[in-house]
Amino acid sequence: MDTPVSPTVACIGGGQLGRMLGLAGLPLGIRMEFVDPVDGAPAGAIGPLHLGELDERGVIGPCVERATVVTYEWEGVPAEIVSWIEEMRTPPVFPPAAALRASQDRLHEKTLFRQLGVGTPDFLPVDSPADLDDAIAKLGTPAVLKTRRGGYDGKGQFVLRVAADASTAWAALGGVPLILEAFVPFDRELSILAVRGRDGATECWPVIENHHAEGMLRVSNAPAPGLTPERQRAAEAIANRMLDELLYVGVLAIELFDVGGRLLANEMAPRVHNSGHWTIEGSVTSQFENHLRAVLGWPLGSTESRGVSTMLNCIGVLPAPADVLTIPGAHLHDYGKSARHARKLGHVTVVADDAATLRERVERVLAILPADG
Repeated sequence: MDTPVSPTVACIGGGQLGRMLGLAGLPLGIRMEFVDPVDGAPAGAIGPLHLGELDERGVIGPCVERATVVTYEWEGVPAEIVSWIEEMRTPPVFPPAAALRASQDRLHEKTLFRQLGVGTPDFLPVDSPADLDDAIAKLGTPAVLKTRRGGYDGKGQFVLRVAADASTAWAALGGVPLILEAFVPFDRELSILAVRGRDGATECWPVIENHHAEGMLRVSNAPAPGLTPERQRAAEAIANRMLDELLYVGVLAIELFDVGGRLLANEMAPRVHNSGHWTIEGSVTSQFENHLRAVLGWPLGSTESRGVSTMLNCIGVLPAPADVLTIPGAHLHDYGKSARHARKLGHVTVVADDAATLRERVERVLAILPADG
């Protein structure tokens, strides 16, 4: 019998998401290579790291030639480089460039949601101070002015409390294409993670409840407390419409607002997602393993939860590993990044069989998490 050849996955981007993809691939015999502009990027501890910009064909090309399949770990990867790989036809690249193009422009993204019958906050394009005044008159205040491209973890946004904030908002963000979104008085922020295989098979994880501070995700609870079967089905329907529309392959995350029981789509991320890190310990199959299974054309794994979980991001500073490991069900993930204010350095996942035990364990973790200095 011939010995199976281990597949090679080329990943554009070598941050912590690439690192966790590589870790998920090791037990399956998957070899990974990464391209990243930062020397010492986290994924370099798992596989070869090739230094280059994320659209540098001279660096990416040789990796593609060696690969069984190509993927990426950041929605900021230029869509043009993914289109270039798609044109080669061999090896395949997933998720498709169409998903990147949709997610990289907030106007196009929300327009696509609306075309698929998915509710979103009301929005209007803004390209001039006059456009901003008109949009405020139509949408009212409060409202959120955002750059259409770029921006993450709360960057590239300005909240207008009153119409008189328009000039200040324009001074802060003007000069690039913008979008004004009506402020949504949501009850809570949620996300749904789904995975679609090359054969069209789809699996969804339970809906997650997310808590942010200063624009950064701090805590995710899975499944979302009080999650009903109806709410889960509604979120899965949103994800499945997008997956099918884009002929998507891999993990897709969609961030949602829960507004009195109605779900509104905020944005999508065509990649594995911070709010899904709990799946490493808290799910039968993690988002990282299922992403690799999907892009390689392998059968998808179960997305069933193992009890209840909470994921806590470590921002700016990490706790002492020994302190975390004294707490039952607590798992520390160190991304191997140098400490810096407002930087995601790692996360702690806490798992338990029931909500009461989970709360007690999470309180113990919170007590030892150092504050970001």
